[in-house]
This record gives sequence, structure tokens and C-alpha cells, in this order.
Amino acid sequence: MSLFITFEGIEGSGKSSHLRALATRLRGVGYDVVETREPGGSRAGIALRAVLLGPEAVPLEALAELFLYCADRAQHVAEVIRPALARGGVVLCDRFSDSTLAYQGYGRGLDLETIRTLDGLARDGIRPHLTFLLDVPVAEGLRRAHARGGSDRFEQAPLEFHERVRAGFRALAAAEADRFLVVESTRPFHEVEGAISALALQRLEAQR
Repeated sequence: MSLFITFEGIEGSGKSSHLRALATRLRGVGYDVVETREPGGSRAGIALRAVLLGPEAVPLEALAELFLYCADRAQHVAEVIRPALARGGVVLCDRFSDSTLAYQGYGRGLDLETIRTLDGLARDGIRPHLTFLLDVPVAEGLRRAHARGGSDRFEQAPLEFHERVRAGFRALAAAEADRFLVVESTRPFHEVEGAISALALQRLEAQR
């Protein structure tokens, strides 16, 4: 009864908090849940995360950044995601391929088909069954992100970059409406959490 669920959205959209809430809900009714993230979901990925996101990280060319994300994903799929799905687990992942398209494609301006080709090699046939897009206005998302303290390399990017990324996520969701659920995450936390849990449980029950 494996299911691969991803959480996507701009900085401060609530992905991590809602992933943890769903994990708690699913474990409470007996599911084997794996919580993971990109970048940094594998042992090698932890080192790549520091290069990609650290506030002191050296500047990267957009194509170099893309290659590093794909390297992180290839190792993550092989080491964590595929084994968990093979044993029937539910994998909840904070960011996956859609973030690469949104950030490196719509945000950085790299060719989307080039990204899809490289990403396809990296994920090796693994594809989310369900994706929650936590949507929030850019100004509000960045306010939340900065309120947490610290600031990673992407949070330091100009407002216009984040607007392009948000528009990219919304375009991806519109193109695959069967996989995406767009959730307005400015709503109260319990309302968003309830909508996410209800749909996830519905998908899992349908596979029994």
C-alpha cells in the first residue's frame, strides 16, 4: 500500500509543518511513514544541502545548481524513497521534482525541457502519486520565513525571483490537476491540516 506524497511551495508556505502533521496523523492510524526532504534526504544529500542552501555558500551558476539538485535526487531515490515504497511505506517528501522546475526553470530561467530530461534520469521512474502545493503570497511567505530566524541562499533572493517561482508552481499545478491539490495556506492551520489529511487518507483507502 505504498504512496509517495510530496509537499511543494515557496519559502514560508508551511510545507514542513504540514508534512509533520500528516505524518503524525497517518502513524496514528497504523501507516508506515517515512519523512524526508530535498535537498538533504540521503547521507550524501546532507553535504549537498550545505552547498545548495547554506547562507555562506559560494555563488553557483544556474546549471551547476541544477546538476547538484539532480545528484541529490538520484541518491535520495536510490537510498531512501525507492526502498521505502518497495516495502509498502508511505513517503512524505518536503520538495521533489516540481521544486526543481519552479526554482531552476521558472525562477532561474533554465530551459524546462532540459530540466525534465535531467530530472527524469535522476528520479529513475519514481513519480509522486499526490502533491500538495501550499500556496501563499510571496510577501507573506518571506515574512514567515524570516521570522523563523536565519536566512538560506534562496530566502535572500529578490522578491521578483520568488514571484516567478510561485507562478511556476501554479502553472505546474494547473497542468497536472489530477496529481496536485492546491491549498491556500493563509487559512488557519487546522483547516489546511484537515484538508490535507482527508485527501491523503482517501487516496490510501482507495488503494486497500
